[in-house]
Amino acid sequence: KIWGLIPADGTNWNILYQPVAFIIFFTCALAETNRAPFDLAECESELINGFHTEYSSMKFGLFLFAEYVNLFISSALIAVLFFGGYSYPGMNAVAESAGENVASIISILVFLLKVFLLVLIFMWIRWTLPRFRYDQLMHLGWRVFIPLSLVNLLITGAVILLNQ
Repeated sequence: KIWGLIPADGTNWNILYQPVAFIIFFTCALAETNRAPFDLAECESELINGFHTEYSSMKFGLFLFAEYVNLFISSALIAVLFFGGYSYPGMNAVAESAGENVASIISILVFLLKVFLLVLIFMWIRWTLPRFRYDQLMHLGWRVFIPLSLVNLLITGAVILLNQ
């Protein structure tokens, strides 16, 4: 269960234990959303507006809607996996003093705040960074992220094995 990753007390977010995994996951999520700087599928240098020239009105709107849904889901996954999801420091104290209903509403607002901050970071990266060339993106994926992911996996496995 993915909700088992959320700490009950609101502390010790997974980004503290896995900063390398966060960088890899965040960059790959950014690439998966097909937004700048990773939007090779709609590169304007190849075709005036990429594959979007074939579509208009509702079909084009569905493409844009799907891109933003992907952006929101990626941000929600990052919030749950690395930033504690709906938890926040002092969550148990708020639940005891103000009641479970108030604590639940605050938890929902905290989760949405984390997601929208991540969406803002995704958009900020799109607005500020130039597009990668195809060869640069392939170098980043094959020669940087795959070896880095494998090393991170081995180190994480070794740490878990040693802590048992």
